[in-house]
Amino acid sequence: MSLIEGFSRLSREEKVDLVVGRFLGSSPGARERLRALRLADPSLQARLEEFSENTLTNFPCPYGVVPNVLVNGRALCVPMVTEESSVVAAASAAAKHWFVRGGVRASVLGREKVGQVHFTYRGDPGALDRLFSERRPELLAAAAPVTASMEARGGGLRSLELAGARGGGGGRRHLLATFRTCDAMGANFINSVLEALGRRLAELVASDPLMEGEREGFEVVLCIVSNYTPECLVRAEASCPAAEFSDPSGTLGPGAFARRFEAAVRIAEEDVHRAVTHNKGIFNGIDAVVLATGNDFRAVEACGHAFAARGGRYRGLSSFRSGDGEVRFSLEVPLALGTVGGLTSLHPMAELSLDLLGRPSAEGLMEVVAAAGLLQNFAALASLVTTGIQRGHMRMHLLNILNHLGATEEERRRVKAAFLDRAVSFKDVREELGRIRAIQ
Repeated sequence: MSLIEGFSRLSREEKVDLVVGRFLGSSPGARERLRALRLADPSLQARLEEFSENTLTNFPCPYGVVPNVLVNGRALCVPMVTEESSVVAAASAAAKHWFVRGGVRASVLGREKVGQVHFTYRGDPGALDRLFSERRPELLAAAAPVTASMEARGGGLRSLELAGARGGGGGRRHLLATFRTCDAMGANFINSVLEALGRRLAELVASDPLMEGEREGFEVVLCIVSNYTPECLVRAEASCPAAEFSDPSGTLGPGAFARRFEAAVRIAEEDVHRAVTHNKGIFNGIDAVVLATGNDFRAVEACGHAFAARGGRYRGLSSFRSGDGEVRFSLEVPLALGTVGGLTSLHPMAELSLDLLGRPSAEGLMEVVAAAGLLQNFAALASLVTTGIQRGHMRMHLLNILNHLGATEEERRRVKAAFLDRAVSFKDVREELGRIRAIQ
């Protein structure tokens, strides 16, 4: 197998020819499948292809909606992009359940984002401290041309400090900067500011008399936004009288349901194996809305999981409290989101999603996304402590199984009828379909 040179410079069709000829020769209809998923509108297809590199085609995911999501008294229809069965159905059921109980109240607790300029320094810590203290205005001035536009909108660079262990850590120190980016996610803005700060810091170290004899080993290593934004925090809460905290499935009475539900939340606070799956369920809802609005679900997830471990032990992100005849189910999660710039204005479905939500601000979107995570968590826990997660999940998965087995429309109708009151498994569905086919 020879090295492939210059692949990125090939046209799309040349890339397809090469990939199909070398790697997909044994895959029937590979070229046709690649072509079938491209958009009919060539200009829109070209726009999508510019989002990434070496693009051959598109990989569609279902775009669904959850009606009846009541957030801060406003009824919303929330978009979700996910390939996982039962996520949208579960969120829809939870939204309807809480709609008549006052919905979800959400509030943004902070909006600060973080960036760092990491560098090595092995000189006198005091000399570096004095340099930073005396020349800090010049560092800020170096960033001013980049921050001017953001400052005009009410954002910009909020703080700048010299951080890291003095004289320790292998000579590693860093500038720690915090930002407000208004309705933009702001990663590109933050990185540009940090690079300006890094360049000016290097110039000051090289020229300032305070650093005479202390410059050896100084080197700016990297300037980068941090996706850990614990101060960019939002809280979502659903509450109701204890007598109304009822089991959506009708299996348990309010008291027994609340007792089991609280125990499930406590288990996720105490046991890491359960906590990871608990939080994964929360992100089923969060990620789906983040994707639908053109935001970065990978950054959101990485930050959320780090936040879950901020006390030195990984824990579930949601909380449950009861007392004085009331129950409160809540979630606090960091969400660095934007509603302007990036894919939010370039991807046509991201634009449509924001239209569907009434063109929210970044803070408004944070509240909606946190509410989606809370509703998804409620749906999962309610199923787990009553009928079990597989009953609903596998019922939604039934269509995938039938598609896999090549069922006709009539066969699908008859199999779905046969499993109305039965647990779904691949084996049982295959056998039922076999019986139907045998008598046809």
